[in-house]
Amino acid sequence: MGDHHSGGLTPPLPATSGIPRIGTRRGGLLDSQVPLAGQTLMAITRCLNPIHVTLAAILAAGCSSVEKARPRPQASSTIRELDGMETASIMRGTVGAETVILGWDDSTSPTYRPVRIRGYGLVVGLEGTGSRDVPPNVRAHMLQLMARQGIGSERIGFGDISPESMLDSQNTAIVIVEGVVPPGAVGRRRTPPSASGRLPEMLPGTTFDVHVHADPRTGTTSLEGGRLYTTDLSPGPLLTGDRQARILGQAAGPIFLNPFLENENVSAGDINTLHGRILNGGQVLEDMPLKLRMINPSHSRVRIVQDAINRRFPLERGQARPTAHAVNDAAIELTVPPSMREKPNDFVHIVRHITLRQVDTDRVANTIRRSLQRDPSEAASAYWRWVAMGPQALPMVRKMYDYPEALPRLAALRAGAELGDAIAAESLRRMLKGGTLAERLEATTLLAKLPSDPRTEDVLRSALNDESVEVRLRAYEALEQLRSPIVHRHLVPGRFELHQIPSAYPAIYVTQVRAPRIVVLGEDVPIERPMTLGMWENSLLMRESKDGARIEVFHRVDPGGPPEVNQVAPVLREMILLLGHAPTIEDPAAGLGLSYSKVVGVLHALWKRQYVAADFKAQQDRVLAELRRAATTSNYQPRPE
Repeated sequence: MGDHHSGGLTPPLPATSGIPRIGTRRGGLLDSQVPLAGQTLMAITRCLNPIHVTLAAILAAGCSSVEKARPRPQASSTIRELDGMETASIMRGTVGAETVILGWDDSTSPTYRPVRIRGYGLVVGLEGTGSRDVPPNVRAHMLQLMARQGIGSERIGFGDISPESMLDSQNTAIVIVEGVVPPGAVGRRRTPPSASGRLPEMLPGTTFDVHVHADPRTGTTSLEGGRLYTTDLSPGPLLTGDRQARILGQAAGPIFLNPFLENENVSAGDINTLHGRILNGGQVLEDMPLKLRMINPSHSRVRIVQDAINRRFPLERGQARPTAHAVNDAAIELTVPPSMREKPNDFVHIVRHITLRQVDTDRVANTIRRSLQRDPSEAASAYWRWVAMGPQALPMVRKMYDYPEALPRLAALRAGAELGDAIAAESLRRMLKGGTLAERLEATTLLAKLPSDPRTEDVLRSALNDESVEVRLRAYEALEQLRSPIVHRHLVPGRFELHQIPSAYPAIYVTQVRAPRIVVLGEDVPIERPMTLGMWENSLLMRESKDGARIEVFHRVDPGGPPEVNQVAPVLREMILLLGHAPTIEDPAAGLGLSYSKVVGVLHALWKRQYVAADFKAQQDRVLAELRRAATTSNYQPRPE
């Protein structure tokens, strides 16, 4: 789901996050702190306050009694650059040189403040771990919401149960749902019917992950296996009834608990089963417009800025208003177009670096190139300026693909990849084969953005055997993004996807944001024997069979009930499918139907007890690694002058 600075923002050049090591069974420590070969230019603007100039009219005695016309009211006070505030030479002639952005900070900055939204929700599908103890005001609020959603109405298929009986069930729980909406998020909307007869369709809004936790005033003991009904989310404090703020988003979906659930940890109180999240479960309902403030208000200048932005981002299908809309001589409202709904941060950077006058683009692109050669620390701004210019900048960008200095070369290669220039692939393939760790990571990410090429896929397949686990997983992500047939995909309906890809170094990779996915690097990764594993108060038991050729899995759904016994080959892929698959009429194969979090918990337990000789990685820690990288300096050394 992301991500905002008032003024000259120059974030790090975009790169896919690195993957830190949670644990490994092979080799020494991985250097997860190697910085990407990028350099950021610090923001040069600060909050502007109007400078008021007072004009006094001194009238001589005995002047005419003719009434003077009052000054014409201005839409806003004059805003001028403060002393000490300068525009970098590479930013001259851009939207960022004329304006500051209100309501936005870069997502990596300490001032980043997304909108926090929350609300009360109802979780269903629990196995007796819910609670009927609900505070009276919350109960009344939930009954009203449930009636509004049609629960208890035969007209829409919920007439067999009333809102009261649902709240009184031990299989339901009242929860508090929270999410964050990035500034510039796009709201869900229905497209108007077209003249050609095309029917309207619903365009989704910006999505985000959702945090869910049981109301502490209830007696709920666990949210495992639960599913959240559609819940309205509003900014501000958590309120009930009509006192709530306007609804900005909604959330729904299966709840994902901490995946590393183990019986001994739960009994020790290390894992809280009252907290979970819904991967990609939130959706924004209303646009979150941003605003540009002119540094020097002018009707003519504001029109130039507005037109430049709308040329770069013309009106798209499903977009209610133009991307840039001038309010007066000093302010422009921005609406993120649908194509950028998942990348509002990139949208803002592109807007800031748009060239105001679309003439002599070759000359402008060459000026950017020369400025970057003089001062490589402007690599971030050069990258965004080229991206904002579009394919017209490619002739000059290509001249930098083999530049000897790292930062200018990387800025050009990143711009070329973002603009889909296939010519950049050759330089990136060389970088992936013989570059540093940071360069190999960068090249792997950028190759995934370029058009499909058999030579590129061959290099990425070779990277699956790289000595660095980060490079191996980055190569998998690139091949998955290119939809390579080397990635074998297995869908476990309603739970997760299992991906398997060949590699000389076995690894398990689990996602914990957006979409649930388990990735196994290596073919036929074995489960070591002899082995014995018990989890969740021995409701799940594993041991090798008497002949040692298979693994017996005992699973007891109801405490005290008879266990279900299955045998599976001692191969990681077969074990995952058995744990996650739920038998159906269409597919009656044996399976336990465990949730995604429980399957990941079993895999983590197998790895921790050394029954699986592989690296184990979790996506959430990659975010931490990328933040650490962003805080480090690059390999670039400033010139003596």
